[in-house]
Amino acid sequence: MVNISFEKVVKGQAQGQSPFGPDDPMRDFFDRYFGQQMPREYKQRGLGTGFIIDKAGFILTNNHVVEDSDEITVKLADDREFSAKIIGRDPMTDLALIQIDAKGPLAAIALGDSDKLEVGDWVVAIGNPFGLGNTVTAGIVSAKYRQIGAGAYDNFIQTDASINPGNSGGPLLNTSGEAVGINSAIFSQSGGSVGIGFAIPINMAKDLLPQLKTGKVVRGWLGVMIQKITPELKETLKLEEEKGALVGDVTAGGPAQKAGIQRGDVIVAFDGKEIKDSSELPYRVAATPVGKVVPVGILRKGQKTTLQVKIGELKADKQAGEEGDGQPESTTFGMHVETLTPEIANSLGLSETSGVVVVEVATGGPAADGGIQAGDVILEVNQEAVKDLSQFNRKIKGTKAGDTILLLINRKGATLFLTLKNG
Repeated sequence: MVNISFEKVVKGQAQGQSPFGPDDPMRDFFDRYFGQQMPREYKQRGLGTGFIIDKAGFILTNNHVVEDSDEITVKLADDREFSAKIIGRDPMTDLALIQIDAKGPLAAIALGDSDKLEVGDWVVAIGNPFGLGNTVTAGIVSAKYRQIGAGAYDNFIQTDASINPGNSGGPLLNTSGEAVGINSAIFSQSGGSVGIGFAIPINMAKDLLPQLKTGKVVRGWLGVMIQKITPELKETLKLEEEKGALVGDVTAGGPAQKAGIQRGDVIVAFDGKEIKDSSELPYRVAATPVGKVVPVGILRKGQKTTLQVKIGELKADKQAGEEGDGQPESTTFGMHVETLTPEIANSLGLSETSGVVVVEVATGGPAADGGIQAGDVILEVNQEAVKDLSQFNRKIKGTKAGDTILLLINRKGATLFLTLKNG
């Protein structure tokens, strides 16, 4: 384990600018008395942690520890200090690889297998909290596959081993002394550890290391939008388990569409590995080499099949008429719906021109509880297309009290499945 200190130049406030914004009533006061004294730029210093992964001096840490740094200093356990250079960074997973030249081989931490971790396993965190280097704390694995809103590839290990500011980038070790995670974040209202810390699984880092060493990360692309399998979706889709990733939409011309993957499929395996939770799929796809043909296991209306998909490359820039029954609108399940006409679509800025549009959703009603929002376009009811309000009403009337209704909606260009409870 190594201690990392960094320094970067941060641009200060412009001359004469109040620290409380341009509308501050005291702005004239700041302009007159402090305008000439406010620094244009200043040096910011910080601390973090990392760990040596091979004798050549490669060190794994968090991207947020070293990004935009002008100087990075690494201090070893024997108190030797070296300047480090950034080899590769990946902001999307918050991983970074730096290197030092120690003029000789270095001892490295063995990398374990984070997939083998189980909830309740003992783990040890080592880091540099508050500048107190070589601090060791112990705890257990509290949960796996945590999503905390950090990005598209959230898949954190949660632990109650104490992690504090300065621990970022340090190793999370198993009882065999192998690194199984990279300490990355904490949940705290005070800024200190409250027993809820998060570590990036080491397997994610191992998948990216070859690319980090080249200085550029290229990600695989499947071309699907996915959803988590909820208990309601499990029941409606007649699935045996709440496992896999439900395909809410398929990108036209993408790898998935070319291979035959369809909206409503449930992806249960990717490249020979089971997909237990929808959050697993994005980083497994991202870590797959571009151009590789992989088997993708899917469930389609209860039938399991395997399709061969050639993985593409993820780009940086890659979500009417009269009614037969004479009723132009309807209120049901606590939502007000209308047939989507080109005029309504244009007024709402929608790309769809057919279907049923949700105009209003009552607070606390079944539709609101199901996650439906005003502006959603209902495309299917129980996996059957609805082009207008009359079709929608017939499908709804065909359900019984207690049934769970599966809706496919378009929300701002992205499709997803939602469920409604009838009664």
